Amino acid sequence: MNLIERINKHKICRFFGKSDNLTLDSRIRDGYDKGMNTKTGPIQELSPEQGAELLKTLKTRFEKNKNRHEGLEWKDVQARLETKPEKLNSLYVMEQTGGEPDVVVYDANTGEMLFYDCSAESPEGRRNLCYDREALDSRKEAKPGGSAVEMAAGMGIELLNEEQYRFLQTLGKFDLKTSSWVKTPLEIRKLGGALFVDRRYEHVFLYHNGASSYYAVRGFRGWLRV
Repeated sequence: MNLIERINKHKICRFFGKSDNLTLDSRIRDGYDKGMNTKTGPIQELSPEQGAELLKTLKTRFEKNKNRHEGLEWKDVQARLETKPEKLNSLYVMEQTGGEPDVVVYDANTGEMLFYDCSAESPEGRRNLCYDREALDSRKEAKPGGSAVEMAAGMGIELLNEEQYRFLQTLGKFDLKTSSWVKTPLEIRKLGGALFVDRRYEHVFLYHNGASSYYAVRGFRGWLRV
């Protein structure tokens, strides 16, 4: 049973309390593909001023979009973030590249929160990218500036997978003019392909493309566990 079916069956939103006797869906927490490189590169530590400004931005977005996190209070989010400065660093880069991260999943059993990129369109600062380093290296000419998987790893985040992306689309309407790479299963990737998604005609569509392709209107959306 996928996450959306679970939500419908149990009549719950994104927040699982102790009374629900539920934990975060393993595919939502960890993605499908355990084989992808998720090692993070160094991220510059924020100054106190940058940290305060980021928290202010996140709070404003949190309060403006309460449908994404009903039953969760900002003070609880801030308290958790303040104990995890390395997560603030990742959120800062997500914000600076146009992702507009926000809390969309909360597990009261563990206190874990998941932030997704919630920008209306695929993050502007993460477009024109091949899918991964292998795809980038395979191009003999007209190479883009990088790859989605490699950039995400350097930010300390992971690409949304298909199910996570479809879940995001239950919270609003995203990628009406753009598209986003999503985490691709190894059996597809090893054959040279990669998956991307968008929303058109009130439906979410999943497509395939050569992993070395890149477009000005295709970026990627990530997620971060805090």
